[in-house]
Amino acid sequence: MKGGLVLFLITVVTVLGVCHGGELRKKFYKESCPQAEEIVRHIIWKSVASNSTLPAKFLRMHFHDCFVRGCDGSVLIDSTPNNSAEKDAIPNQSLGGFDVIEEVKTQLEKTCPGVVSCADILALAARDSVSFQFKKPLWKVLTGRRDGRISLASEALANIPSPFFNFTALKQSFASKGLTVHDLVVLSGGHTIGVGHCNFFSNRLYNFTGNGGADPSLNPQYAAFLRTQCRSLADNTTIVPMDPGSGLNFDNHYYKILLQNKGLFQSDAALLTNKGSNNIVEELTDSEKFFTEFAQSMKRMGAIEVLTGSSGEIRKKCNVIN
Repeated sequence: MKGGLVLFLITVVTVLGVCHGGELRKKFYKESCPQAEEIVRHIIWKSVASNSTLPAKFLRMHFHDCFVRGCDGSVLIDSTPNNSAEKDAIPNQSLGGFDVIEEVKTQLEKTCPGVVSCADILALAARDSVSFQFKKPLWKVLTGRRDGRISLASEALANIPSPFFNFTALKQSFASKGLTVHDLVVLSGGHTIGVGHCNFFSNRLYNFTGNGGADPSLNPQYAAFLRTQCRSLADNTTIVPMDPGSGLNFDNHYYKILLQNKGLFQSDAALLTNKGSNNIVEELTDSEKFFTEFAQSMKRMGAIEVLTGSSGEIRKKCNVIN
């Protein structure tokens, strides 16, 4: 009987574990809201068709969400008089696209009230917006995330990797989320779309070494061009494409310019300062390899510390907790 009892207990624990914890899975809403993913894609594609800057915005928003309390939609919550939320932290002040997420949520609440989480909407929006260019999904998004109820600006500042990080700090930041150096280099490829604000890299252009010179690891011609865009260290409004010449195309061009020392941020250049990561950069100049690897790393990032089962909640509006 002992063996039978143990087996019985294991079965009970396994079943309870699944019910309570739950796992992300394919087509989580197949029964509860069959049109969910279609509704998200329709609104996201319509929005991207009229605003080509959205893919970079959603990719970044999803990344910033996942690095703070896991992928729980906490980046979407508004501050209140007694709480400064993630979206007001310095790294998040330049995020955009919240209105489109809210448009998706409103439509989903009309179709299946209280079913689809904001965390899942954001994960799908990142995938669908980047995929619009190709008219087919670039990676699989597993669903079943639940929404978090806590959002703190201080945690965003502490957890989101800085564009000023060196390789050691980047490696540590990603490792703390269960991601590898390989994931770090692959996900940095997201910088193939979008823009950087001068104040996050102009220290590399002026007086980097203390004697007025530029960062020696930055291509001198590129540095000269950047100085024509960012006129001083005080400029915090001018924006520059992160992937010169290919700023709206999602491709592996980032790695090619990186090897020419044209990475915009210190955190880009840092990938060349470690032998292992430098080798990965070189491998990812193969386009097919980049797309395969990016899909894998996005799936891993999208599973960081997720709330599932009965944890968290399903927010009625993405910008306020229930």
